[in-house]
Parts: sequence; structure tokens; C-alpha cells
Amino acid sequence: MNRLRMNGRGAMHRIGVDLGGTKIEAALLDGGGAIILRKRVPSPRGYETKLAAVRGLVDAVESETGTRVPHVGVGHPGSHNPRTGLMRNANSVDLNGRPLARDLTAALARPAVCANDANCFALSEAVDGAGAGAAVVFGVIAGTGVGGGVVVNGRILEGHDGNAGEWGHTPLARPTHDEVPGPRCNCGLFGCVEAWCSGPALSADHERRTGERLIVEEIAAAAAAGDPLARESLAFHLDRLARSLASVVNILDPDIIVLGGGVSNLPGIAPDLERAMAPFLFTDEPRTRVRLNVHGDSSGVRGAAWLDPAAPGEPA
Repeated sequence: MNRLRMNGRGAMHRIGVDLGGTKIEAALLDGGGAIILRKRVPSPRGYETKLAAVRGLVDAVESETGTRVPHVGVGHPGSHNPRTGLMRNANSVDLNGRPLARDLTAALARPAVCANDANCFALSEAVDGAGAGAAVVFGVIAGTGVGGGVVVNGRILEGHDGNAGEWGHTPLARPTHDEVPGPRCNCGLFGCVEAWCSGPALSADHERRTGERLIVEEIAAAAAAGDPLARESLAFHLDRLARSLASVVNILDPDIIVLGGGVSNLPGIAPDLERAMAPFLFTDEPRTRVRLNVHGDSSGVRGAAWLDPAAPGEPA
């Protein structure tokens, strides 16, 4: 198990940064996890300008609160190669190939503790969110893309190559004849869970079948108004998501799956997923709960703040 884990609760304040593709957010948390101050800016283009934006946000948070923290936690897309410390697989492509943790440590003049943003989401919900008290939490991000994070006994499980939880780039489970080979995924392969279950994938599937180009919220509204084609699109999406998450459950056997991202806002998706997963689970008594997140879009920055400074996230 990787060393990244929850920072012990106590009196110490901590700062987390969510380094996203569209915005960068920093938040100061007190020892109990309450957010004292949060600030955000649009995510600029360019690697160096992103580093400067993170430094500017941290400086602003500390200046406004009169606080100085000994380290900063940072959640980011993609992952660090554990052998080189270089970023890879980030949809913010200007991060790829860069020693992000090392450069942020230099820019902030203190340790930067870095982890994948889905891992930060899972950690936040495991600490005091929907997964509080659970031994094994699987955090799901289903929005523009599909990702996931695993927390076991308060520790992020990153895996041998730093890619644990990346269920979005596994093949769609139990595909039907019509689902093979499947749409091309952003990773270059065909039929990945992300290519079927992300928000854009749901919209694309609806358009393929109906000729209507609608975003997820419009499909959900049409279904609520009684549109049979929209309802069918949501049913197909739920079935695919259930099959794929059932495979995760059969391997990981988590106490709870916590849903995040825009797709988690679909009406009734958590209880519907519990019911739809059941036939595909290798058990006579399904026990894994599916719940919506508690902390919403704060989970990423909160999880980053909880990262343990003893694990700097890059090679020594």
C-alpha cells in the first residue's frame, strides 16, 4: 500500500490545492476539516503560469488569514511516474512530462504533497464524508471523464505504478454485440468505460440513437418530462455503469462507492445503481453501498489538504 494517507486530525491548519483543467482552487482548513477560506482562479495555459497561479493562491490565502502552513497538498489530473517523478496521463496536457511535485515544492518553498484528483476526492469522502468510518472506499468521478480512487483504512492506495483506481480505462464490462468494439476513447483504445459512461459519452450515445444532440442535463430533463427516447438513453447508461462498477466490486469488495462528478447529479442514480449492480455481483447478499458525495466540489481541495507530508509523492 502506498504511503499517501490522511493527515492526522488536530489543531494544525492545512492548505489544499485543486489543480484542475478549468480552475485552480486553494482552501485553508482548520484542524477539524472546516474550510476557513477558499479562493479560486481560472486555470491558465502553460506550465509555468500554472505554477505561478498555485503560488499566488497559497500566498493570498495565507496573507488574508495570517496563517503559514508547513506543507501544501495538491490534487492534480493524471499521475506521477513513481520511477521518474514526471507527470503523465493528465488531460491538462501541459503538465505531462513535468516534475510537478518537485517544481511546486520549489515554487512554494516548502513540501508540496501531490496526488491524483480522484484519489483526493476519495480521501476527502473517506475522512468525513459519505465514506466516513468505512474500511474500503471507492471514489468515482464520472463527468467529462471517468476516474476513481481507492482509500483503505484512511490511506490512498496508489498501487505499484501509481495508477490504482483507474477503472475508466478498463473495457466496458459484459458488452453486448452492439457495444463491440465501442467508441474510441481519449486514451486511444476502443470501448473503455470512459468512452461509454462519461457525460460526453452519454450525450454521444443519445445522438447516435436518436439524432438529437443534447447535453446530460437536457437528456435528464427530457426524461423527467416523459420523453421515452431520453428515458431509454438513461437506462442504457445506468446499465453500463452498473456492469462496470460491479466488476470493481467483485475485485475490490469496497464497503462503499461514493459518486462524484456531473453524472452523479442524475436523479436517483445512487439507489438505482445499487439495484442495477446486484445481478452482476458474485455474492448472494450484496453489501456494497452506493452513495452520493457529501462535500461536492469541495472534496478535491479538501482531500488534497488531508494528504500526509511524510509522502511527498515523488522519488527521493
